[in-house]
Formats: sequence, C-alpha cells, structure tokens
Amino acid sequence: MVTREQRIYEEAAALWREVFDEPPPARASGSAMLDIITRRLGEIAYERLRSPHLRPSTIVGPGQPKAQDQGLY
Repeated sequence: MVTREQRIYEEAAALWREVFDEPPPARASGSAMLDIITRRLGEIAYERLRSPHLRPSTIVGPGQPKAQDQGLY
C-alpha cells in the first residue's frame, strides 16, 4: 500500500520534472521539493474565481464591482 508521504513525493517529483525539465533532487522529500518549487516560481497574479461554470454576476469579491442588475433574492 502506498503511503501518503509516498504519494506526495511522487506528485512533487512529477511536478519538478514538468517545471524544471530535469530529474528531482535525489535526497529531497516531497514537501521539500514543493517548497523549493513554490519559492522558485515567484509571485504571479491570478484570478482565483475564474471558471467557465460560474457566471460573472454570481462572483463577488474584493476588487470586483458588483453587477448593477444583480438584485437580492
């Protein structure tokens, strides 16, 4: 049976190969690899609530104007 730590290691190693196009470090744990990956990528802007399944009128959050025609139900 595969342990949780082994699954994390396998996913982190696959992500490492995809991001850096090289084999993962030999002695790094899964959590250590994830930490290195997230630190190396730096900060990038993204919109968390972007989805083809959500209507813009149903998404309200900081910095997003409320639709004028959106009423209270």
